[in-house]
Amino acid sequence: MDASLVHRNIDVPPPPQWIELPWDVTADILQRLGSEGMLTSAQQVCTTWWKVCKDPSLWRVIDFSDKKQSPHLNKYTVMCRCAVDRSQGQLVDLTIQYFGGDTLLEYITERSSNLKRLKLRTCFNITGDIEAIGYCCPMLKSFSCNGFKYVVKTLFNDDFIAVYHRNLYAFAISKSMPNLHHLQLFAHWIGNEGLEAILRGCPRLESLDIRRCFDLDLEGDLGKRCRQKLNILNSPITLSVIYRGLIAMAEIHLILLPPDLNFTNTTIIKIMMF
Repeated sequence: MDASLVHRNIDVPPPPQWIELPWDVTADILQRLGSEGMLTSAQQVCTTWWKVCKDPSLWRVIDFSDKKQSPHLNKYTVMCRCAVDRSQGQLVDLTIQYFGGDTLLEYITERSSNLKRLKLRTCFNITGDIEAIGYCCPMLKSFSCNGFKYVVKTLFNDDFIAVYHRNLYAFAISKSMPNLHHLQLFAHWIGNEGLEAILRGCPRLESLDIRRCFDLDLEGDLGKRCRQKLNILNSPITLSVIYRGLIAMAEIHLILLPPDLNFTNTTIIKIMMF
């Protein structure tokens, strides 16, 4: 064999410069990719990035709210579980949208006692015990529970039962989340009884978003108390609608309705616009 071939120096290309970046700089770059980006692509680039992606501090904030997500894809539930595991109890801010159910929510809350902010956006499969969130996450200061199922009132013949079911989420929040500062109940079936309970049970509440909560009547003393105490968000325009012969006030954006719309002899159970 030719000795020159044996002793020939083989030029090895230097490692990419981004591999030699300081740990904190790399972590900052990876966090900009988002939770899904880190789990599906970034951690596979190299050993260094894999190690950084395992750092619990990168998973203190988890956001799965991409509008491209599908509620029918189980992969987001799997990714969310993985992200929560990687946080090792350090999770403080979580947002999920369009996916997840009661089992996932239980998995999250049992492992996230330091959670301070939780946003559930259009998670229709989450129907379980909301109280568990408050009890498992006593440091929770901000809670958003948007676009949940609307229970049709005509299912209940008993007014007491109807009131109870209408305010289930509100009663659960009032019992288990005393440290809340910010609450968003967008498009919920909540009545004045539920709002009263929240005001009593959440004395530190600073802001309340109740847009499209059509069963609330804030024209009287309750509305005055809310406006004095809270930064309250609700649609300012009201529309009278007919429900079983009774007039109810429903908060609604009139600009989205045709000008010749006639509600005479019409029963409206729900108006919800996204």
